[in-house]
Amino acid sequence: MVAQRQFWLGPARAGQTVRFWASVDVIDLSIAGARVKSLRSHFSSADPQRLQSERATPAGPPPLPSVQCGDGGPIEVDRSVSNSGIVCLAGRQVLAAEILRGRQVSIRIEPTTLLFFDPQTREPLRTRPNPLSAEQALRLRGARPAGPPPRPRNEPITAQRRVSATGVITACRQPVALGRVHAGRIDSVHVSEHTLAIELGDDTRTVRRTNTRPVVVIKGSRRQNPARVATTTALPSSPVRNEQPT
Repeated sequence: MVAQRQFWLGPARAGQTVRFWASVDVIDLSIAGARVKSLRSHFSSADPQRLQSERATPAGPPPLPSVQCGDGGPIEVDRSVSNSGIVCLAGRQVLAAEILRGRQVSIRIEPTTLLFFDPQTREPLRTRPNPLSAEQALRLRGARPAGPPPRPRNEPITAQRRVSATGVITACRQPVALGRVHAGRIDSVHVSEHTLAIELGDDTRTVRRTNTRPVVVIKGSRRQNPARVATTTALPSSPVRNEQPT
């Protein structure tokens, strides 16, 4: 709250420090040097002097330039993913991912792609084609100049894979032969930038990665149950008497 007015930023930003740049025309809210929201100002010409008495300092120029049409640079917006894994952009329903349902995400809008990433860690989550024109992107609610490109986290991602009947697992579309002795087991695979580390009980087998594909499936498939065979028991038929009149 500033000057008896509340500013909603969402529970995901709880505990973060927000810097306000305020004039009689606009109020810019920024966190860690990145603008997160711009609003029409409710201040009068007398409010800046009153705020200075409350330890406010002269602001200087706006913290970030506004997005201009035709500059060609990427922009970012914040959206909530619906229960069906969809976000709304410029009146369009854009598929993010069903696994992200109910989650707050940031979207980096580039000329041909939409990059969904975590607003706290800037870890990329999904990439989708951009269906918006440049004019539509610039008119989006909450549009701001994009920050640094999202980067994947450095620590390994743990996934599970079920060993096939031939003793092979597949992680990031890379097959790894473990041996038929491990067939049917579900093992943990730690996927890092350059290696795949597979836990085999008390042993760990490490192989070099041959591609840079991201981890899409975390849990491995369960063991398939054998098909149930329905059996019926035929009751013995009662003897049929062929009685003829005497």
